[in-house]
Amino acid sequence: MPDDFTSIPYELKINGDYYNHLDIEGFSHMMDSPSSCYKFYWLEAIVNLISEGVSRTTFDEIINEMIANAWYSVREYHINLSGIYYGDKDALQRAVNRLAEVSGLAANASKVEIKNKIKEYDKELKEAKDQLIKMVPYRALSGFLSKLDGYNGDDGIKRITAYIELVNNITVLPYTFGKSLALKKEVFFHPDWMKMIQDNTVPILGWIQYKKLNWLQNNNPEVPGMIYKLTPMDATKRKLNAVRKLWDAIFELKPIKDVFTEENIDCGNYDVDHFIPRNFVMNDELWNLMPMDPSLNSSKSDKLPKWKPFFKRFSNNQYQLYSLIHDDNYPGIHKLFVNCYKDNLHSIWANKELYNPNNSIEKFEKVLEMNMRPVYDSARRQGYELWTGGR
Repeated sequence: MPDDFTSIPYELKINGDYYNHLDIEGFSHMMDSPSSCYKFYWLEAIVNLISEGVSRTTFDEIINEMIANAWYSVREYHINLSGIYYGDKDALQRAVNRLAEVSGLAANASKVEIKNKIKEYDKELKEAKDQLIKMVPYRALSGFLSKLDGYNGDDGIKRITAYIELVNNITVLPYTFGKSLALKKEVFFHPDWMKMIQDNTVPILGWIQYKKLNWLQNNNPEVPGMIYKLTPMDATKRKLNAVRKLWDAIFELKPIKDVFTEENIDCGNYDVDHFIPRNFVMNDELWNLMPMDPSLNSSKSDKLPKWKPFFKRFSNNQYQLYSLIHDDNYPGIHKLFVNCYKDNLHSIWANKELYNPNNSIEKFEKVLEMNMRPVYDSARRQGYELWTGGR
């Protein structure tokens, strides 16, 4: 695969006569000049449907695929598809949130569950769907029309449709439209384009994801780990074993109070959880992890604990761990801390400043707050719900 993902459409393998008359350059411009996220999700939905052998569909079915593909980024990771200040003006994001509101679907619901609920609550989603089909199906073909004299990407649907019909008489387009209206309008995929896309589905989807990732990151500059927030999170990838062994050893030496209940944690029955939700930070850094009562974990879920009073208590527990790490009487604790480096100690500031052996409790808390508070505030701005504690 080439290093420059933007060049993928030009490097599609040439192994059939159907490539000779396909405008690959036009295809490579299908996501150019986006004013919103719609083009990325539209093309992704089309490629997914074609990869499944679908040759004829409707606007409605393509929009359903778009909603399902955007679900995880919006619901599980709180991404604003067109930027934090645009919010629910984005019709795709509005459709996802409306579906969540009326269906009660979990943020990590399967794609099959999402699509079933889309059909069940179709009336509730109609307003957002109608907005999505106003321009994107037509303007997504602008890359094929740009060479025409007089073409303007800001033209209305009637004029763009006339250009589409003109171009399709010269060189085949990936899809054309039927005569039905609104969401029932048919979309026909050309068999040669279908073959090309099916032959190259993996690199094409990689190219789309790269373009989409750049768009989302540019419009959500405060959000870390964006590349991991386009698909459902795999909980099995959490790497907490070394941290848990470290806390197990701490519990053998002293009691630790739960951040939320202020009761001693049962060393034989506790969870290791993130103070700032993992699906925002997308890492398992030691400085953001805490032991806690497992009965509270499901209640906290992916919410943000109120900063006061919980951060102070969290910092105190972190300092107790820090003190034992640097206590020469317990070399085994330091060894367990070193074992965390591989998976849980990647932040330069934490290694250089937070876990410096000469910190007082005041300095430790100051460093921790200085680095955690901006991340916490960013998560709050992205719409993470506050959690006040309690079962």
